[in-house]
Amino acid sequence: MLKLTRPLHLLLSALTYTLGASIPAYLGKPFQPLSFSLGLAGVLLAQLSMSLLAEVFRPHNEPLVENETPQQKEALRNNMLYISIAALSSSAFIVYLLYINQVLALPSFILYFLSFILVLDYAIPPIRLLDRGFGELTLAAHIAYVIPSIGFLLQAKDNHRLLIVLVIPLTALALAYFLIVNFTTFSSDQKYQRATLLRLLTWERAVPLHHSLILFAYVIFAITLLLGFSFLWTAFLTLPFALLQITLLRNISLGGKPNWVLLSATALAVFGLTTYFITLTFWLR
Repeated sequence: MLKLTRPLHLLLSALTYTLGASIPAYLGKPFQPLSFSLGLAGVLLAQLSMSLLAEVFRPHNEPLVENETPQQKEALRNNMLYISIAALSSSAFIVYLLYINQVLALPSFILYFLSFILVLDYAIPPIRLLDRGFGELTLAAHIAYVIPSIGFLLQAKDNHRLLIVLVIPLTALALAYFLIVNFTTFSSDQKYQRATLLRLLTWERAVPLHHSLILFAYVIFAITLLLGFSFLWTAFLTLPFALLQITLLRNISLGGKPNWVLLSATALAVFGLTTYFITLTFWLR
């Protein structure tokens, strides 16, 4: 079933952007509402375009909606293409507005340019990373690394180690979540021969990779505490969910009855709630 707006991706993008924008205030930088608002609109439009273009260039043997006619499919593709072009053009115009308002430093411009490249490479042939087994990695990098970095740089202008030690583990948790999504859609992906990350790796390699991503993320969070950012202990509030996520997938890999709804919700909670708790910590300080 086609999900036109991928609202979950937009919500997660808004959350990670807000996280990035909340860090500079802790570092003593004044909050800039105009930069925040324009930047948020820009990244959400880019993410919307990323999701729609992925559907526009979906292989023709895959239906966009159930029981569609060829005419309906073609009309839907065209409408999504027009919307995605408008969204990406609007995002580019927002970058121009940021530039003429003198709030777009060179690092911010580079990140926006990288965002546009990822959007196009993720969805559009001949590269179309979505069909090469790297779509999940691209999506995780865009939502959990590029977008919060844009939010941070629009406020702070310069990079900071605190941003790096936060977005790296969040990217790992995002990739673990998208890998879980692959597990839940595995039968459908097999049917349509979709080149997902799971099918590229196979179950035997994907399961330990998933566990390693979770453990890696919390090790990095532990390192942030040792670097003097002790207030970020809130990242560990989701550790029980992370352990549950590992346990559920391990049981499935050993032949247990899968509970895909619980597993998906747990993976989403680990990434989403970790981001939320860290963001809330910065806004309250």
